[in-house]
Amino acid sequence: MTDTALKFIASFQAALGSPVPFSPVTLLDGGSLPSVFAVSDLAQASIAVAGSSLASFVALNDGNTPPGVVVDRNLASAWFAGSIRPQGWNLLPAWDAVGGEYECCDGWIRLHTNAIRHRTAALTVLEVPEDRDAVAAAVGTWSAQELESAVIGAGGAAAVMRPIMDWQEHPQGRAVASEPLMWTRRTSTASQRNRLFENRERPLDGLRVLDLTRVLAGPVATRLLAGWGAEVLRIDPPDWDEPAIVPEVTLGKRCARLNLSTPDGRTHFLELLASADVVVHGYRADALDRLGLGDEVRENVCPGLIDVSLDAYGWTGPWQQRRGFDSLVQMSSGIADAGRLMTDGSRPAPLPVQALDHATGYLLAAAAITGLSQRQIDGAGSRWRTSLARVADLLIKSGPLQVPSDPSDSPIPPDPIGPIERTAWGDALRLPPPVVVQGAPLQWALPARRLGSDPPQWLSGDNE
Repeated sequence: MTDTALKFIASFQAALGSPVPFSPVTLLDGGSLPSVFAVSDLAQASIAVAGSSLASFVALNDGNTPPGVVVDRNLASAWFAGSIRPQGWNLLPAWDAVGGEYECCDGWIRLHTNAIRHRTAALTVLEVPEDRDAVAAAVGTWSAQELESAVIGAGGAAAVMRPIMDWQEHPQGRAVASEPLMWTRRTSTASQRNRLFENRERPLDGLRVLDLTRVLAGPVATRLLAGWGAEVLRIDPPDWDEPAIVPEVTLGKRCARLNLSTPDGRTHFLELLASADVVVHGYRADALDRLGLGDEVRENVCPGLIDVSLDAYGWTGPWQQRRGFDSLVQMSSGIADAGRLMTDGSRPAPLPVQALDHATGYLLAAAAITGLSQRQIDGAGSRWRTSLARVADLLIKSGPLQVPSDPSDSPIPPDPIGPIERTAWGDALRLPPPVVVQGAPLQWALPARRLGSDPPQWLSGDNE
C-alpha cells in the first residue's frame, strides 16, 4: 500500500460523491510498472474505487455490512497491460504500421492512425504512401504545431509533445484543470426503476447496459459491469472494427450493430434505450446531439437513466470537440515529455500502458454503480462525465517520481486461470480478477466475441 494510491482513492471517492458510504478497501502490496509516474498506484486505486462502489451497492440492497474489498497491486498493473492470454493464436499488434512518434523540424508529434480514416487524413496531409520511412521523411520537414493543425483539420488524430508547464498554460490545459474530475447531475425520476437487485453473488444481475464506446476506456467500464452480472449490449456502426482490442474488451458482452445516422437505426436504438438502466458513451461532445440523440432526448425516452460518458480532451475549452486517444493525451499534457526528461532525453517516453484509458474506465464503472445506488434510494436518474485529460491532470499533479520505477521492480505477470474461454478467435485464458468483492466474485458468462456477432436486442426480447 502506498500513500499515493490512497490519495488517488480519496480523489476518486470525493469526485463520485456516493449517497452511501464507500466500503473500506484492502490494498495488497506489489511491484510498480516502470514509469516516471505512479501508474501502478493509479491502477490499484481506480480498480479499488469500482470495487468499493459495488460493495456499497450490495450493502444498500441487503442492509448488511458492506462486503470486504481486496485489490491486488500486481494484478491491477497486469490488467492495465492486458488480461487475455491466447492459447495457440496471437493477438494483432496494438498499433498499425504508420502510427507513432515522429520528429518534426522543431519537436515531436504522435500520429494516431489505427482507424482507416485517421490514417488517410495523415497520409493525405503528408502526401506520402503508407510507408513508415516515407512518413518519417515527410514529417521531418514540418513544424510540429503546423502538422498537428493540418492533420486535425483533415479529420485525423495527432498531438504535439508539449512540456507539462506549456500544457498547464495552454487554454485547453487550463480548461481541463478547472473541470471536476467527475461532473454529475441528477435528472428525472422513474419510480418503477427503484427496485431491488437480490442476487448478492451477481449484484448487477438484471441491469441493462447499452455500450456505445470504442477503444479503450468505455469498453473497460462495461466489461467490469458485465463481470458483476449486468447484461451489456454493445452497439457499433456497420463499418467499425478495432481488431487488436476486441478480444480484450468484449468479454461478457453481446455485440450488435446499428447505423444511428439512419432513421431506422435511431428508432431501433431508442427502443433499446427505453428499457435500459445505464448507457455508456464515448463520442465527442456533440456527436449524439448531431444524431438527434442528445441529453434531453435520452432522458425523455428513459426517465431514470444513468448516463455515463467520457471524451478525450475535456468538456470545455477550445479542444472540447477534438478527436483524441490516450496516447495523444499523454503527448499533449506533458506526460511523454516528463518521461523523456527523466530517462534518456532523446525521444518521447509515454506511460508503459494505456493507463489513462484504463483508469478512466474503472472510474466510469464506479460512476455507473454510484448512480445506481442513488436511483435505489430515490428513483432519480443521473448524468456523469469525465475525460482522459482530466484523469491525466490528476496523475500529473500527483507528481513525477523522484526516482523512476525500476524495471526490475515490475510486477511479475501472474499465471492465467481456467476455465478455457472459447473466444471467437480460439481458446484463451484470462488473468485472475484484480479485485475481489467478498461474496460477489467477478465472473463473465460470455467469452469475447467479434463485433456485430449478435442481434440488436435484449436477451429477453423485451425492448419495451
